[in-house]
Amino acid sequence: MKTTQRLYEAAHPIWEQCCDHPFVRGIADGSLELEKFRWFLLQDYLYLFDYARVFAWGVIKARDPDLMRTFSANVDAILGGEMKIHRAYMERLGITEEQVFAVRPALSNTSYTNYMLSCAAAGGTAEIIAAILSCSWSYAEIGSRLAAIPGTADHPFYGEWVRGYAGEEYQRTNDVLVELMDQLAEGCTEAEYRRLEEIFVNCSRYELGFWEMAWTLEK
Repeated sequence: MKTTQRLYEAAHPIWEQCCDHPFVRGIADGSLELEKFRWFLLQDYLYLFDYARVFAWGVIKARDPDLMRTFSANVDAILGGEMKIHRAYMERLGITEEQVFAVRPALSNTSYTNYMLSCAAAGGTAEIIAAILSCSWSYAEIGSRLAAIPGTADHPFYGEWVRGYAGEEYQRTNDVLVELMDQLAEGCTEAEYRRLEEIFVNCSRYELGFWEMAWTLEK
């Protein structure tokens, strides 16, 4: 069994809770309160800067030039790609980037990003991808599931969000990270795998906490 198959099975129960969370269900049926989505958008925008910094640790730690380029390309994809979804919604909601940076990250947000950054600082490239992949892969999963529900991707407000994470570009980027996880973990010992699983599952738990943070408007 591939490393990523084992990781997926380990985190699957948590991802099911993410998919069934009332925030995600609210996106699916269009009933999510705009205030909750706005808070999520603000917090997630702040999160993505630290998410990019985790990838940047990969540039520092990688010794293979191609691997360095992969990490660097992902930094650019986040800052110039994934954030397009957020900026489009920010424009629709009348939110400026200056207003975003005036917002304090919620404790759940800070705890999550600090955990990822500590894993990146203490570990190697495999640990970095393990920390990153839970977010990327769970969003790919949620996006695909929501897009499969008739009418969800066509919702006049939330449809853009669904199409962004279910879209070919995002899914392809995530597939590359899944393949990279298997490459970096090739030949690892069982003890080394357990560390990767611990990071991956912990980040999945943080993902569930992030949805709850947005649902409860945690300050």
